[in-house]
Amino acid sequence: MKLHTTAFAVTFGLFWGFGLFFLTWWIIAMQGVTNEVTLIGQVYLGYRVSPIGSVIGLAWGLVDGFVGGLIFAWLYNKVLGMLAKN
Repeated sequence: MKLHTTAFAVTFGLFWGFGLFFLTWWIIAMQGVTNEVTLIGQVYLGYRVSPIGSVIGLAWGLVDGFVGGLIFAWLYNKVLGMLAKN
């Protein structure tokens, strides 16, 4: 069964973006606001454990998740097509 590439990419982008958003707010609730650069902050420019950082992380996560989901679904469909020919 082939994946619908665009639908998978949008779903994964939403999952990744909002996951990072809620994770940031969870850390803020448990530990408070920290303006330290995290590992994610080294990859996503502008991201910090702060309210504005959660929005920046959401934006980066939406884009990054969409691209990652798009590539994954495309590769999955290509491999599935090659295996179906055999």
